[in-house]
Amino acid sequence: MAEAESPTEAIQTRRVTLKVVTLPEAVAVGALAQRMNVEPVQLIKQLMRLGVFASINQVIDFDTAAKATRAFGYSARKAEDGGRTASGDIEENAAHLQGRPPVVTILGHVDHGKTTLLDAIRKTNVVAGEAGGITQHIGAYQVEYDNHTITFLDTPGHEAFTAMRARGAQATDIAVLVVAADDGVMPQTVEAIDHIKAAGVPIVVAINKIDLPGADIERVKRQLSEHELVVEEWGGEVIAAPVSARQRTGIDDLLKSILVVAEVEELQANPDREAVGVVVESRMDKNRGATGTMLVQTGTLHVGDSVVIGATYGRVKALLTPLGRRVKSAGPSEPVEVLGINELPTAGDRFKVVANDRVAREIATSNLRTAESLRSKGMTLGEFRARAAGDQTKEMNLVLKTDVQGSIDAVRTALEQLASEESRVRIIHAASGSIVEGDVMLAEASEAIIIGFNTRTEPGAQRLADQDGVEIRNYEIIYRLTDDIQAALAGMLEPTIEDVTEGKLEVRAVFSVGKTRTSAGCYVLEGQMTRSSTARVLRGGTMVFEGPVASLRRFKDDVREVATGYECGVTLDGFNAFVIGDVIEAHRERRVG
Repeated sequence: MAEAESPTEAIQTRRVTLKVVTLPEAVAVGALAQRMNVEPVQLIKQLMRLGVFASINQVIDFDTAAKATRAFGYSARKAEDGGRTASGDIEENAAHLQGRPPVVTILGHVDHGKTTLLDAIRKTNVVAGEAGGITQHIGAYQVEYDNHTITFLDTPGHEAFTAMRARGAQATDIAVLVVAADDGVMPQTVEAIDHIKAAGVPIVVAINKIDLPGADIERVKRQLSEHELVVEEWGGEVIAAPVSARQRTGIDDLLKSILVVAEVEELQANPDREAVGVVVESRMDKNRGATGTMLVQTGTLHVGDSVVIGATYGRVKALLTPLGRRVKSAGPSEPVEVLGINELPTAGDRFKVVANDRVAREIATSNLRTAESLRSKGMTLGEFRARAAGDQTKEMNLVLKTDVQGSIDAVRTALEQLASEESRVRIIHAASGSIVEGDVMLAEASEAIIIGFNTRTEPGAQRLADQDGVEIRNYEIIYRLTDDIQAALAGMLEPTIEDVTEGKLEVRAVFSVGKTRTSAGCYVLEGQMTRSSTARVLRGGTMVFEGPVASLRRFKDDVREVATGYECGVTLDGFNAFVIGDVIEAHRERRVG
């Protein structure tokens, strides 16, 4: 009788025979998690155990990915051939890959005719129905041209484009940059260029408004070259198509250019697997409930499928095309409106089909807990130092904002002189003016640090940066800026710990809880008290205790936080000697640098 195999041997056998994942030389963390049907945060934690600090959008090599997959019961195999999929990954079986339509996003300056161009392409009158001709929502549409299908994402600007990317949704294959022939490259055009470059997608330039008297196509091409976009006629690789969206001329050439780029990209997906994709927009319909416009990136989505979308889930009750026609399924690169979701998802959330409603509910609940415990993905100088010390590639992404345009070149030159064979600075966006929310979105999506030189940070941008864990560093002296960056590149920057007070409470009553514990009845004077805070008890201005919050209650209910102007009950681990009039400060430590 053969000896029974050990549990370890059984696991190894299952990994080899049942769970083989084919990977390319390099793969994004989010794409690898998707391939193994695990949550990205679980993979990120496993990579951290292996000494690799990577975000959902960061690319890791095959050897690192192979080590990480073993923890989830997979054996990695290096791909010999295969095309690019919607997620940037390689499908397990190249024989299942099929060509898919390109997904195109139109970006550019606010009044250069983005929506009018899309209107000309779709041959519908969108602009007339929208206030001021500005896109009011994110939509997805498909057009047929020369026996090919092209999917267009209609975004309200590069901020939305980058906000989706910040949530791990790299939905765009090709970006069409619209530049007005009479205006040329404007500040928002430059911002759009930087956002597209940060996303790493091919660019097709549509030089619009060529019918206007002041149109100068050659000037536009010259200005584009100043931003490293050299058109084909000048020996570059960027296709530029002169068009007039208003007169609907040049549209054929633009669509042909998009198809040429798509052919070069070899866009492929496997329609025979479970669907995976991204939420383009969501809305609450008074008759249908929560609905979401989903872009299927790979696989096929069917009516009746159980889906999980971030922290929400549902069963697909109906699928509608952008024209409102009901369909039973949607394949790769197809946008559809999905009915049957229990709550509104967020644009940029990824969705995937799972076995049944129970599994969907469990994953959504886990995602909610994960989101609460892991809110930020931003990069700090201290985190960059940790990566540098771990012998990973030392490339620091920066968003640079200065007081005046003339300061940009000076600061850029000073930073670029810090480059060495082992490390370098990559400025993904540089502009004059204050630091705004769009800068924070770009920094979060690109794992960049925001550097301000003699400029200010808008309050909204600071709140967003605090929420998303994006570091903003402001400098007035250039050598201090370069010293900090150089120290981070060398892996020598020591982090500074800052104590942040989140709220202040006044003890107005003391209650017995059981035989040995007491609870303080408090009023929140300012800020907020959270269950995860550390509390210090002050009596007459002197601290008498500091420790963790044991419980936080509103009447009989346990709560996660209590805001200014509300009463609550607080118990602290290891402290029972509350006195009426004590002040409780809720605080936490925040690492700076």
